[in-house]
Amino acid sequence: MHILEAVILLMTLVVFSNVVDHFVPAVPVSLIQVVLGLGAALMMRVTIPLETDWFLLLFIAPLLFNDGRRFPKQELWKLRGPILANAIVLVFLTTILGGLLFHLIIPTMPFSVSFALAAILSPTDPVAVQSISKRAKLPEGILHIVSGESLINDASGLIAFKYAIAATVTGVFSIKTAAIDFVYISIMGFVSGLVIMGLILMIENWLYRQGINDVIFSTVMQVTTPFVVYLVTEEFLHASGVIAVVAAGIIFHFYGTAPDRSQPELKLVSEKTWDIIIYTLNGIVFLILGIELPLATTNVIQNNKINTFAALGISFLAWLILLAIRVVWIYAYQAVSSIRSRKIKSIQTKQMPTFKAALLAGLSGVRGAVTMAGVLSIPMTIDNGSPFPSRSLALFVAAGVIIISLVVATVTLPLISEDKAPLLTRANSTDDPDEIDTSSADSDAEYISEDEARVYIMKLAVQRIEEERRPNNQKEAFDLILDYQFLIRRLELKLQDKKEMDSIIADELALRRVALRGERAAVQKLFDDQKISKTAFLIASAKLQRLENRMIRSVGRKVKLGHGTARNFIKLRNRVSLWLIRRKTNEDISDELALIQREQAKAAISALSDYFARDDIDNQRFDSQSVYHLIVHYRNQIELAKDHSKKQINDQAMNYQSLRIKALAAEREGVQVLLEQGNIDWSMAAHLRQYINYSETVLIMDYQNE
Repeated sequence: MHILEAVILLMTLVVFSNVVDHFVPAVPVSLIQVVLGLGAALMMRVTIPLETDWFLLLFIAPLLFNDGRRFPKQELWKLRGPILANAIVLVFLTTILGGLLFHLIIPTMPFSVSFALAAILSPTDPVAVQSISKRAKLPEGILHIVSGESLINDASGLIAFKYAIAATVTGVFSIKTAAIDFVYISIMGFVSGLVIMGLILMIENWLYRQGINDVIFSTVMQVTTPFVVYLVTEEFLHASGVIAVVAAGIIFHFYGTAPDRSQPELKLVSEKTWDIIIYTLNGIVFLILGIELPLATTNVIQNNKINTFAALGISFLAWLILLAIRVVWIYAYQAVSSIRSRKIKSIQTKQMPTFKAALLAGLSGVRGAVTMAGVLSIPMTIDNGSPFPSRSLALFVAAGVIIISLVVATVTLPLISEDKAPLLTRANSTDDPDEIDTSSADSDAEYISEDEARVYIMKLAVQRIEEERRPNNQKEAFDLILDYQFLIRRLELKLQDKKEMDSIIADELALRRVALRGERAAVQKLFDDQKISKTAFLIASAKLQRLENRMIRSVGRKVKLGHGTARNFIKLRNRVSLWLIRRKTNEDISDELALIQREQAKAAISALSDYFARDDIDNQRFDSQSVYHLIVHYRNQIELAKDHSKKQINDQAMNYQSLRIKALAAEREGVQVLLEQGNIDWSMAAHLRQYINYSETVLIMDYQNE
């Protein structure tokens, strides 16, 4: 497949996978993407030729830079011990102990290949770790260990993997040489990341002082930073580009936001740009995993010397070994921490048993993008030209462990965790970790949902618009109220259960039929009184017919409104007559159509009023929002039918802007009221205010574009 076609296909599948995830939230989107990639490989014969260098540069560099850039500042210094311990000790413990055990269960696999396989399986998906940790409410010490592990274990795991592969290819391994090289590439990679990032920030600040402060320019400069850091470190310094981009991301997180204070737009644009990039790259990585599964498994399945079911069993045993190492390590770390600090002990006894915490933290070891990138980079041959030993089996086991870790975490965590929220991975998480999160601070508090909060603040906005409505801004007020009513209606339908929702929809359709009959009568009366022409009458009748058909389709059933054949003949005759009349006349009937619109709306409101005045009608059964929405809709139609000059149109735009600003101010006041009354927490308040800020930004952009 051509590279351009492959990119388009992968992007399309990323979008489709997230649509599926919306309807099947219990399954991680990463797993959905693996399945879609596998389907593309089997049914469409899609292949993606992977090269280690460009794969690490294109995917791993920006992903790790973003991890470092978004690591919470408050935790970074506090986690310095766990970060170093888990980034180095746990990875190498997993490499050595896991490699030995892998060799025991796979005697045909050389030690160096076993070590390489264990090393590349040691990195975990950091977003999955954080997601599981928050859901399971792990003790503080355990949360520290898994957070620290997930930040830099990508780098150390890839370094260990690189040395194990080199030992297999060359057949030579020196502990002294490896130790010296490890120290050099690690320290030099770290220093390189600091220096290059510092230079980039200095250049950016100098350009800013020179007046080059374009937001798009600055955003593009940020996006290219990890690629520059990785390339310079790898190509010129021959150090670890992986460690360099992590260090650069952390430095950027601390010192790279100075211009944002004077350019808040830069923060918004750059963050959303990064969200799009990470969203796309992560999705493509898991799609590639699915596409490469046949390549990783075909040789094993077709090999008569290796039983496929035995290979599946080996994959499961490999996952169990990795799980056991993590659980024992975390259990031991927790025990040591409890001896050092009595505070951590009291926290643990309040939250959950020690072994359960260790087990949950162990299950958090979901393997992801880095593991896939590394295992696919295993060379085909070694230096003497022989095939790389056990390459096919290593690919099969690595792919199996990735799938097993995702599936087991998805299935088991809801059973042993109190929180039933879906598992998040890198591929479906774009939240800023620096956001205020007080959900664990007061878990017993009773908060309303986000939808309920939004309904409340939008109703306040409608109330403010009604207070500001005057004869000279009625059209704009009704336009804005109608927009709010649509959003409120949609949210309220989500909050209702199915039985209540069906009842509300049925009542609303009944009211619309009453209004529609009033509109039809008004149009017929205008035509009978010869106030409108036949052309205008046919146009209005066709429009009402379309509305009626749409209403019939909305309830999902046919409604008999007359004899089928006769009614269809009348509809066909009216359409032909309208087409012939339009061809023969060039008269301007805009005034007639405006008259029809006004009279239709007035007749609909009158019909609804008469309906509610009937003694046999229980007005209390109708949803107030449905009634209000209909009345506002028809009053808005009356205002739209009025003749407006160019000056009036300009005034309308200004009136709309003014009302919109006042409505947003009412929404902000509503958020503060909910917060002070204890109906929402700080995190929810921040999220609602962010939504209001986005609405205000769009309003300003619309004003500037006019």
